[in-house]
Amino acid sequence: MKALILSINLLLMATAPLLFDFTIDTDLAAWRVVDDVVMGGRSDGHFKINEAGNGLFYGEVSLENNGGFSSVRHRFSAIPVGDYSHCVIRLKGDGRRYQLRFKSSLNDAHSYIYYFTTSGEWEEITVPLAEMYPTFRGRKLRMPNYPGEQLAEVAFLIGNKEAQTFRLELDYLRLE
Repeated sequence: MKALILSINLLLMATAPLLFDFTIDTDLAAWRVVDDVVMGGRSDGHFKINEAGNGLFYGEVSLENNGGFSSVRHRFSAIPVGDYSHCVIRLKGDGRRYQLRFKSSLNDAHSYIYYFTTSGEWEEITVPLAEMYPTFRGRKLRMPNYPGEQLAEVAFLIGNKEAQTFRLELDYLRLE
């Protein structure tokens, strides 16, 4: 079964650039969990490759000490993305709302975000890049939406202003 999945993913790679495929790349060194502990909160997120070979972002969001978010980020040298209009993510969530976050440059303080709610089943989420809007520390900025020229960071964040456990299983992210 793993060989079939690998073959399908290699076929997808030939037609659409993969940003990350957890069945192929199991090195999580470039992924980093950032919780609200950076500002005194008590949320506790984790990221690993699970038994099925998928990326698993899981943990607990706490509102203690003015906390309320957990994120996992993947940084890399900026790549050109001007030929693409969408990001497709194959995932299985827990019915909760998450953010997909992009940064054009590692020097940017702001991120471009897109909210999506998971169904609890395996699904593909299609994110129109032009709909990703700029935010900084939870505030929408008066700037144009994601310019879609280059990409240097991909992140997932949960922060729904409630204490909750979460579980987001990721298969792949690709551009179309």
